[in-house]
Amino acid sequence: MAPLPSLLLVFLFSLCNLHLTVAFRICAFNAYHFGESKSKNGQVMKTLVQIVSRCDVCLLQEVRDSKKKALPALLNQLNRGRGADYDYVASERLGRSEAYQEQYVFVYKTSSASVTGTYQYPDNRPGDQDAFAREPFVVRFRAPKTDIKEFVLIPQHTTPTNTTKELDALYDVLQDVKRMWKTENVMLLGDFNADCGYLAKKNRNKVRLITDSNLQWLIPDGSDTTVRESTNCAYDRIVVNGRKLFDSVVPSSAKAFNFQQEFRLSEDEALDVSDHYPVEVLLKSRTFKSAAVRVRSGTFKSFG
Repeated sequence: MAPLPSLLLVFLFSLCNLHLTVAFRICAFNAYHFGESKSKNGQVMKTLVQIVSRCDVCLLQEVRDSKKKALPALLNQLNRGRGADYDYVASERLGRSEAYQEQYVFVYKTSSASVTGTYQYPDNRPGDQDAFAREPFVVRFRAPKTDIKEFVLIPQHTTPTNTTKELDALYDVLQDVKRMWKTENVMLLGDFNADCGYLAKKNRNKVRLITDSNLQWLIPDGSDTTVRESTNCAYDRIVVNGRKLFDSVVPSSAKAFNFQQEFRLSEDEALDVSDHYPVEVLLKSRTFKSAAVRVRSGTFKSFG
């Protein structure tokens, strides 16, 4: 058996590699008016492909693809040289005004996930007929290689001027989805506008999504999910319901992904892509779990 310091180094090195190559990555990205004009910008599309291809499932928001050309173009570039490993599922176009509508889009790797159910949430709850500007498009995924196997994602891009009301109403969506699909393994994610001037501290105790202690907010308030140097706000969030799903999260893996720094872009180049950073979290896989156990027991011998 190797000396203890050597085993410790092997253990730490193994966990780093496992996070990168084995764990299942879920992302949420406000792609800021992603439509035909952006899809024709080569540098923007290159960066988008780099961002999305890091993820096993990636929620895109602010997709404004009225001519249905931008999403196929993105998928074509994602699949170039990779076979047909990427697919997507999209909501209907959502919004109170015909002049401005968006879609929620989940892009996913077919080799690691599949869609087993979708539900376009209706904005017709009793007593409140118009809670959301863009009603959640709920998707259930099967991911056989993960520790959790199956989970539900509820996306939301709140209206900045109505953030408190929409976030609180999202709690009702969560309860409905749990009953409908008989599951506790639910993750809520997206551009919640849950910070700075859009969610005042005095209003937080009015939001059940915040006050329910059974829900875990994985992106802390001190995070900066914005590209502009002049802003520092944790608008984009990931919230986990259910002990089993929370236990399947790789510890400390939830974060904003600074693509500007990672891809060495200027602020203007990054803003051409979006004014938000993606947020992401890793789920443990069966391989991740078994390999970590082998390392801790001193039986893990090699990598690769």
